[in-house]
Amino acid sequence: MRVREVVEADWPQVWAIVRDVVREGETFPYDPDMTEDQARTVWIEKPPGRTVVAVAQGRVLGTAKMGPNRPGPGSHVSTASFMVAADSRGRGVGAALCRDALSWAQNDGYAGMQFNAVVESNTSAVELYQRNGFQIMGTIPRAFEHPTLGRIGLHLMYHEF
Repeated sequence: MRVREVVEADWPQVWAIVRDVVREGETFPYDPDMTEDQARTVWIEKPPGRTVVAVAQGRVLGTAKMGPNRPGPGSHVSTASFMVAADSRGRGVGAALCRDALSWAQNDGYAGMQFNAVVESNTSAVELYQRNGFQIMGTIPRAFEHPTLGRIGLHLMYHEF
């Protein structure tokens, strides 16, 4: 598996992952009825951000986007989001994407990386982020409408470099 910058030819596979993850409604606070055009606008980052894919044998297994968390006075802190194809989860794809994002942010001189909305029931992601140096800074109770669990918390997570 290799992590590289996204190219236009990757979009159909990236869209399939984004569409499926968003429609599952379990991990991202995006509209489940998001269109392909809306997804492209949200997911494909413009500089200084970047979007990457994890690929193996020509197949996109996962994707990540990263950039400044906020503009202006908050632009020294980065953020990132990750999505992995359902049949590729639990195989290190998310870990590779997370390591790539952290490396990119540190090499670009960011002071840290902040995740604004990690669904508390997404324990595999929470544990992955903690293994990579993130801490839960707080939890907004009942901030996420989960399709089966109801309203659950969103973690704010941070990794200072």
